[in-house]
Amino acid sequence: MATSEGEKQTCWYVMRDLKRANAKLPAYKQLLNEHFEVFTPMKEQLSVHGGKRTREEVPFIQDLLFVHDTQEAIDPFVEKYPTIQYRFQKGGGYKNPMTVADADMERFIHAVSVSKNPKYYLPGELTPSMCGRHIRIVGGPLDGYEGKLLTVRGSKTKRLLVELPEFFSVGVEVNPEYIRLL
Repeated sequence: MATSEGEKQTCWYVMRDLKRANAKLPAYKQLLNEHFEVFTPMKEQLSVHGGKRTREEVPFIQDLLFVHDTQEAIDPFVEKYPTIQYRFQKGGGYKNPMTVADADMERFIHAVSVSKNPKYYLPGELTPSMCGRHIRIVGGPLDGYEGKLLTVRGSKTKRLLVELPEFFSVGVEVNPEYIRLL
């Protein structure tokens, strides 16, 4: 996690949405309508509407979203809507919002966007036995990525573990021909 030195710095701010899970207009949609760059990790979920089962994209963590802008630009929006708040660092000083480094966030977003079926993991869900050998991807859409090979019993797909420090990790499918052991 990085901290911002000044309010004019553009970075990824960690925000929370206090609306209900079934809200018609969640915060990430509101912020997109206001032309902010927003990232919310999404997962597919089956739901029943009017007796029909449909797949829909829902946030992986209901109240977590990331907004890329300056704090000056986000503040009026936070003041206008009380259900949208900054997440603050514990022990990080008074009103010091959590931020994520641009490079880490861009790497994470790119890995999630090129994967057809990303699997998200919270920090407590990953055990040392699940994290395999250290690998580098050579070729393909994830060329140059380094990380651990995720091993899950019964799974036939190879997954690269891409971490967003202090938050969560994502396992993205990787073609075995691109994997190089380090």
